[in-house]
Amino acid sequence: MKQITIAVVMLFSVSVFAQTNAELKKHYDAYYKQMKKQGDVQGIINAMTHLNLLEPSIARQDTLAYLYLSEGKYMQALNTLGIEKNETDSDMNVEVKALALKNLNQPKLALEYYEILFERNPNVYLSYEMADMKLQTNDIAGAKSNIEYGLANVKDDMKRAFYESQQPYETSMKAALMYLKGIMLFSEDKTANIDTAIKFMNDALAIDPNFNMAKVSRQALENQKAQQATTATKN
Repeated sequence: MKQITIAVVMLFSVSVFAQTNAELKKHYDAYYKQMKKQGDVQGIINAMTHLNLLEPSIARQDTLAYLYLSEGKYMQALNTLGIEKNETDSDMNVEVKALALKNLNQPKLALEYYEILFERNPNVYLSYEMADMKLQTNDIAGAKSNIEYGLANVKDDMKRAFYESQQPYETSMKAALMYLKGIMLFSEDKTANIDTAIKFMNDALAIDPNFNMAKVSRQALENQKAQQATTATKN
């Protein structure tokens, strides 16, 4: 009799727990829809976190990490996913890791995920970002390969955003790649390649005369060239 009583209590407890779980899920589903309607991203994150605890889902976890990323919460995005690499990771999962690590100034780690994205879907936008980070990590050969891929596949209507000035702006992706090639050549040999680097800045500015980064870099290169000439004269 005692065993029967215990069994009944346990069944009742499981039933109550299942009912409570279902009610909570219904509540957070409604809360999620309301936060989405209001455009409250933090509310959406809170609702999705609860829903993922109640009913774990890889797709929901990836979306949650992407929401953290969109809010500039890069560590939270990585903590949601971890930084382990799995062949079954979704494109969104890999992209979140790549962008979060890049924004946390971890280009070497970020590049591991950019390489995966590029293997899955090679494109000019990825090739530019990878070349930029490879220059930061002094991988000149790798940067050169990505830049050449970009220049071979870029289309005239492609754009790239820059944020170094007070007012963000877009420029032609072709001009951006030429600018980056100038930086790459200068990094490769700061003396022998300086004229060629300046030429690529001029080529970029011929496409977009308002390309601020190319203007600033050309001026820096011209100053460097003048300094090299002065040093050579003194010697």
